Amino acid sequence: MNFDLQPEHELIRDTVRQFALERVAPVAEELDREQRFPYEIVSELAELGLMGMTIPEEYEGGGTDTLSYAIAVEELTRIDSSVAITVAAHHSLGTLPIYYFGTEEQKQQWLPDLASGRKLAAFGLTESGAGSDAGATRTTAALDDAEWVIDGSKMFITNAGTDITSCVTITALTGEREISNVIVPNGTPGYAISPPMHKLGWRASDTRELSFQSARVPEANLLGARGQGFRQFLEILDGGRISVAAMGVGLAQGAFDLAFAYAREREQFGKPIARFQAVQEKLVDMATEIEAARILVWKAAWEKDQGRAFAQTAAMAKLFSGELSHRVVNWALQIHGGYGFMDEYAISRLYRDQKILEIGEGTNEVQRMVIARHLGL
Repeated sequence: MNFDLQPEHELIRDTVRQFALERVAPVAEELDREQRFPYEIVSELAELGLMGMTIPEEYEGGGTDTLSYAIAVEELTRIDSSVAITVAAHHSLGTLPIYYFGTEEQKQQWLPDLASGRKLAAFGLTESGAGSDAGATRTTAALDDAEWVIDGSKMFITNAGTDITSCVTITALTGEREISNVIVPNGTPGYAISPPMHKLGWRASDTRELSFQSARVPEANLLGARGQGFRQFLEILDGGRISVAAMGVGLAQGAFDLAFAYAREREQFGKPIARFQAVQEKLVDMATEIEAARILVWKAAWEKDQGRAFAQTAAMAKLFSGELSHRVVNWALQIHGGYGFMDEYAISRLYRDQKILEIGEGTNEVQRMVIARHLGL
């Protein structure tokens, strides 16, 4: 057993870390305050080849493995979650479904722009009445004259409404108790996108409500076999949990970094607060749990890359890193004291960004259900 990263993984880690420090960190607070989508950052990430990392090079992707992708997402989240979720949602939810389930014609049509990062894609699963119970979708797609006629709505969809978004893949009922996935291009008549939603965290990411009123797309826009949508999105979510778990580790690491630096600088009673045992214990616990979470994420990514069953480990990683990030960011803000409550300190942004990691890609409760099922309970 070897826990050393390969040279290519170290290169990706160092490259993304440097980019995040030099290009993302100086503007993260401004983007959050103005709730402004980071178009320039996304363009530079595309130039670095980070928008389609695991897509094969023949489709203009990076051709890397899942571990590389998880490392990149962690490093981005360490500095800013909004940038990280833009990459993760585009790659795991927007692009990979087309690569996994699309026909060669669909891949040739969509993947080069998506894998290269010239365009973004989204995945529309959640509805106002179908969150954790994603199989309860009410959006419909009826076949009429070789076109799917779509009616319904989707909620909390990431990357759906940017100026560079090309499409959204949605789940829809194509028959009684039959769920399928359909690709809907942006600009389709009858497809409306709400203004950006205002959020507690991830304020520089794009989040929208989508509505469909007799929106028509070609029959060929069906993704994969008809009636296989439920199985497909479960597979998509299994993989997506690795990236969200990596975000949990990255946010926890970022919060630890801030708390560690502050504890060494802040003096009380004539010495840095890092000299006090109570503060040291918190920092030690943070560092220990972050390392454990990182190894769990890497294991899930390794299992996926080896073609092994990884759904259980991915759910464990997502659950553990989400709850870990909650503990760490809370401890980190506590170490900052009153200053941590001020917007001028980055820890306040990380504190707001953290909570969604216990909700998105399946709540903590859903992760426990998934793990219980894999344990045979």
